[in-house]
Amino acid sequence: MSHVHDSIMGPSKQPEDIRPVVLIIDDSHDVHRLLKARLRQEDVEFISATSGEEGLQIAAVRSPALILLDLDMPGIDGFQVLRLLKDRHETRDIAVIVLSGLNTAADKVTAFDLGAVDYVMKPFDISELRVRMRSSLRMHNLISMLAQRAQVDGLTGLWNRQYFDRRVEEDFARSLRSNRPFSVAMIDADNFKSINDTYGHPVGDIVLQGIAKMLNRELRHTDIACRYGGEEFVVVMNETGIEDARATCERLRVACQETVWPRHPERHVNISIGVCGSDSVFAGTAEDFVQMADEALYTAKRSGRNRVVAIHADEVLKARLKVA
Repeated sequence: MSHVHDSIMGPSKQPEDIRPVVLIIDDSHDVHRLLKARLRQEDVEFISATSGEEGLQIAAVRSPALILLDLDMPGIDGFQVLRLLKDRHETRDIAVIVLSGLNTAADKVTAFDLGAVDYVMKPFDISELRVRMRSSLRMHNLISMLAQRAQVDGLTGLWNRQYFDRRVEEDFARSLRSNRPFSVAMIDADNFKSINDTYGHPVGDIVLQGIAKMLNRELRHTDIACRYGGEEFVVVMNETGIEDARATCERLRVACQETVWPRHPERHVNISIGVCGSDSVFAGTAEDFVQMADEALYTAKRSGRNRVVAIHADEVLKARLKVA
C-alpha cells in the first residue's frame, strides 16, 4: 500500500543543474578559441559553428540559450542567419548577441530590428562581453520559467492541456518520420463526482494531486503526463508499442487502486484508462490517436470502470485505408 502525503513532483522530472548551451557562430577559429579560453569559468557549455549554414542546423537541433553571432561571414552572412533564426518557430526565441567589426549605426539598427538582444564590437573587451552574456542568460532563464509556468497545471503540478496539445503533435510527427512506436493513454478518475459530493471539493483536489503524484512515480522519464481537464489525465508514451503501453496502464490502474488516502482510508479511488498504441506509426494523425484513446476510455467506463481498454491503432488505420 502506498500513502499519498508527499509533495507533488514537478512536471519535467529533469535535472535542474544542466548548464545552458551557448552557440558561437563565427568563421574565425581564433575567435572560437579565444572565447572558450577566456570564458571557461562561466557555467555554460560552448558549442561551435564556423558558417551560417552550420549554425542554423545546430541551433535547430540543440536549442541553445544564447547565440554569439558574427555578421561578416562568407556564404550566409550574420544578418541572413539572424533573419532565418527569427523566422523559424523552433529558433525564434533564442537570444542572439551580435559580435561584429561593423560599426555603423545602420548595421546596429538592422541587427536590432532583426531581433538581436545586444551588439558588441570587435575587438571586444572580454569583461564587457562576459557581463552582457550573463545578462542575456538571466533574461533567458526568466522567460523560460514564465513560459513553463504558463504550461503547468496549478493544482497538480503536471503539464496542462495547452502543453499536451503541442507536445503530442510534435512527438507524433517525430514517430511518424522515424516509423517508431507511439501510444497515448486517456485516464479518468471513476465516480469522481461522488468524492466531491461526499467529502467536499478540497478532498477532491487532494485526490487529483495524489493521482498526479502516482503518475510521476510510476511512469518513465520519457513519458509525458498531463492534466487534460477536470478529473481526466493524459499520457504520451514515445517509443512505446501497444502491448507495453497496455502493461504500463495496468500498472497505473493497480497503483491507484492500492493507494491508501490518509484522511479517508476507507475510500478507494479507481481509474479507468483508454489507450491507443501503434508498433510502427505509418498513417493517421496525432488527433486520431487522441480520439481513439478517448473512445477506448469511454468503452472502459461503459463496461464497468476500473479497467484498461486498448485499441491497436495499426489495425484501425489499416481498416480505414481498406475502406477508403
